[in-house]
Amino acid sequence: MQMNEILAFLRELTANNNRDWFNENKETYQEVKRMVDSITQDLINRISKFEPQAAMLSVSDCTYRIYRDVRFSTDKSPYKTHIGIFINPPFGKKSLRSGFYLHLEPNESAVYIGTYCLPSKYLAAIRRDIFENVDEYLEIIENPEFKNIFPTVGENPLKTAPKGFPKDWEHISLLKPRDYAVKHSLSDRELNSPKALDKIVDMFRISKPFNDFINFAIDEVGNDADVHN
Repeated sequence: MQMNEILAFLRELTANNNRDWFNENKETYQEVKRMVDSITQDLINRISKFEPQAAMLSVSDCTYRIYRDVRFSTDKSPYKTHIGIFINPPFGKKSLRSGFYLHLEPNESAVYIGTYCLPSKYLAAIRRDIFENVDEYLEIIENPEFKNIFPTVGENPLKTAPKGFPKDWEHISLLKPRDYAVKHSLSDRELNSPKALDKIVDMFRISKPFNDFINFAIDEVGNDADVHN
């Protein structure tokens, strides 16, 4: 049960987030890393069946170091207590584009779809595309299969209408998110199911039209969306 072993390691790390403990358990971490790399490659292979550009990605394009950058943080804990896998074709984890993210953390695991912390010009492009193609966007987010998994679309909303759009537009709430992303939480029990990856990949497949809509707007802005600065 790979997921069970990964979560068990993360629980121990959370309780012992220091270099001495980590060094004493380095072999266990290396085994966990091998498991995560295997899961990542499996996800890449499966996603490639409905998102062919995913096949361009390597495991390292989609995974993160466990070591925290503590230079500008008041929290000096040296290690992350979660594991992230971000499959974001075709440029990888540093891209601004909307992608498929699996977050592994005891009692906090989840699937995320979308993109966060976009510069204003990309947000403006997404909002404009939603405003001009609202029927297409509603068809995607109101699709029963999608809505059953991701009932809430968008995070960190503005308090009022974004500039340049009519405040009295009937769908103005669709333009307020600062982050165009959706989330589906996963319990530890769900992750330990033999069918966990099947379920996760199915969520990714169902979310592809949402990613495609958001990425069309991002790509229209220009090539500097390839990577975060």
